[in-house]
Amino acid sequence: QVQLVESGGGLVQPGGSLRLSCAASGFTFSTNWMYLVRQAPGKGLEWVSTINPGGGSTYVVNSVKGRFTNSRDNAKNTLYLQMNSLKSEDTAVYYCAKSLGSYNSMDYWGKGTLVTVSS
Repeated sequence: QVQLVESGGGLVQPGGSLRLSCAASGFTFSTNWMYLVRQAPGKGLEWVSTINPGGGSTYVVNSVKGRFTNSRDNAKNTLYLQMNSLKSEDTAVYYCAKSLGSYNSMDYWGKGTLVTVSS
């Protein structure tokens, strides 16, 4: 069965850093596009990042450019999101998701990990 398990969330002060990990299993990780999507308290889902299967092309939402870096290690079946210079508005549940192609819907999602940025 497909599994996406996020980890690395927690409480961090503004300006701090966290690295989220998404451990994938049950599918061919190296051929799938991977995504991070977040949901702030009381808000809708917001796309955060995309990475292509080989890891050579990454995209992030404008609000996190220069602060967040998306990467993957296909040998470890793991997606990473390095989050630096965190702001209170980054507080959200962060979900890992996959798709078979760049135009395909995200067909599987993880359960999410909560990131709280607060003093």
